[in-house]
Amino acid sequence: MVKDVTTMHAQEQRQAYALLLIGIILLLTAWLLHPNPTNYPVGILLLGVGMLISSLLNPGRLVIAGSLTTVLGIAVFLAFKGLLPANQILPAYIIALGIGLLIIAIAARRGYVGRGALSPAIIVLGVGLIQVLLAAHLTPPGLIPFALSLWLPGLGLLLLGIIYFVTAQRVRK
Repeated sequence: MVKDVTTMHAQEQRQAYALLLIGIILLLTAWLLHPNPTNYPVGILLLGVGMLISSLLNPGRLVIAGSLTTVLGIAVFLAFKGLLPANQILPAYIIALGIGLLIIAIAARRGYVGRGALSPAIIVLGVGLIQVLLAAHLTPPGLIPFALSLWLPGLGLLLLGIIYFVTAQRVRK
């Protein structure tokens, strides 16, 4: 199914606007309400959900990152909320990654993800490196509260929205 350039550009613009809007809403919520990340460890989960919502407007973009980040965000939420015993956190992350990869395989079968996509490997490596740094106590002191707060998804989605908006404008010229 080949889409014309105008339709693709419109999808890219709608996706950029959705990312910008969701990012701004999350930043305003973080700024005005100051939810405690210890009580509401939803940062990574909302980053993934925001990417998944925007991928509904343009399925070829962010479906990989959105699906992996969302399922990892669920595991992180369960771990930091204390709903998982400590000895079940690593298996929860592994199961989450497996579910995310399964979603990506389904998206690939439907034609939303091309062959040889590197994003899943990069995301899994990134998660692994962060876990190694956390275990060695080498992460900055504010990293975990930031990652669990609304600031991470707000800034992340806003930055993605800006990048996608600029690239959509550049491609159009």
